[in-house]
This record gives sequence, structure tokens and C-alpha cells, in this order.
Amino acid sequence: MSDIIGGYFTSHVPAIGGAIAKGLQEDPYWKPFFDGYPPISEWLNEEKPDVAVVFYNDHGLNFFLDKMPTFAVGAADEYQNADEGWGLPVSKPFRGDAALSWHIIENLISDEFDITTCQKMLVDHAMTIPFQLAWPDREAWPVKVVPIAINTVQHPLPSAKRCLALGRSVGRALESWNSNDKIVVIGTGGLSHQLDGERAGFINADYDRFCLDHLMDDPEALVGDSIAGIVEKAGTQGVEILNWIAARGALGERALAKRAENYHIPISNTAAASLVLEAV
Repeated sequence: MSDIIGGYFTSHVPAIGGAIAKGLQEDPYWKPFFDGYPPISEWLNEEKPDVAVVFYNDHGLNFFLDKMPTFAVGAADEYQNADEGWGLPVSKPFRGDAALSWHIIENLISDEFDITTCQKMLVDHAMTIPFQLAWPDREAWPVKVVPIAINTVQHPLPSAKRCLALGRSVGRALESWNSNDKIVVIGTGGLSHQLDGERAGFINADYDRFCLDHLMDDPEALVGDSIAGIVEKAGTQGVEILNWIAARGALGERALAKRAENYHIPISNTAAASLVLEAV
């Protein structure tokens, strides 16, 4: 049977990719943020996972407002990145695990989730930046991936409760996957931030700390708010916490311990965080 080693959660702001490209990891503005990642890289290098199941949100590279699936699962052998207009270097491709993708898709359909299956799929900075942070300076990514995109852009959005249920369904699929693979679950996005409107620049450190403090032992505490409630507390783009909630759901009921945690504000008007929940 497969082995779920735990979860890695991180922000994915495009400016992070720019800082990596410019070598600004030791710059005083960026250092407190980047200092959170060596322990994560150390953990991943110790565990050497074979597959990463990534919950993220697309920002218009693969889906746009005219066609925005609520939940989409990649089922390809390879995933390409492309120029998103941020001035970021285009990432090297990701190897897919199509067999595991189809197993997850079948389990989600059996659990009555209506999803979009993508046998060809681009992936954007919400995937590339977390990988650059966790596995820096690699010629090729050391894991195969299963990308799972959640709509956090075009309303109506799925509820936090539904995203937790989605993650739990994925987790059951992983637990029943007949392989010797070591699997890491990744949730990317946020935390609190708003990029436009009257509250542009909004950050809510209290809500962010609440999420970081409850995600491991009490994820149900994060799903009581409606989407409007999350927007009020976390900002328009802060709804990316849905990706973290789904990823936590995929870890199931196994015992977890915090291996690493970092929280820093601001990074490009965003509350930035990283977290590792290790299976024990």
C-alpha cells in the first residue's frame, strides 16, 4: 500500500518566483520568508516522496472566467508551465502519474463529486513556486505529480466544507492505492490577501494564525464560515485557504505533528506562510 508521509502547505505569490529568479533569498525584505523553507527541504530530502498530490488554484493559464471548473484533476503523463505574463522564467515540466490520477478520479466520481478530467493541462505559478521553494536548484523535479485545481476565482465558489470533503475523498483514494509509493500532499495559496478594490492590501494576521493553529488538529474549525465570511476575514484572494483545507482533508485521520512552520507579513501585500504536517 502507498505511504502518505504528510502535507506541505505554502503560499505561492508570483513575486516569490521573481525573488528566486533574482537571487534575493538573503535580501532583508525576503530573508524572513525564505528562512522558513530549509527545514521543509530537509524533511522532503529525508523522506524522498515519489508522488506529490497538489491542491492549487489556476490563475488563468489553464482555465479562464469563461470556462472555470469547480474541481479539475489532471490525468496526464506530463504537465507544462508557460509564460503567465509575470516575467517569471518558464518552469521545467512536471512528470505526471496518470495511473494514480485515474484512481483518484474514479474514487471522486464514486463519492459523487462532479469533476473535470484533464488529459492535457497547463500548470501555473501556484504549482511551480511551491516546488521551487521545496526543491531548489534541481535539474528535474524529483516527484511525479497529480494536480487538483480548485476554483477560487469565479463565483460561486465551492464551500470550505465541500473542499474538506473533496480532500477526504482523495485521501481515501490514496489509502487504497496499491503501490509502494511514498506520497506527499501539497496545499498552496494565501494566506490572507486582497489585490484590488477598497480593501487592496488587506491582511488579517489573527485569521491566518487561527488557520495555522487549527489546521492540524481541528480542520472542522476552518469550514464554519461561508465563502462570503472567508472573504470578509481573509480578503478576496484569501479564499485560497480552500486549497489548504482540501489538502488537510487528504491527510485523513492519521496522527500528525508539526515539522516546520513559518509566518511572515507582508510579501507583496500578502500574508505568507509555510507549514509541514508530518505523519507520525
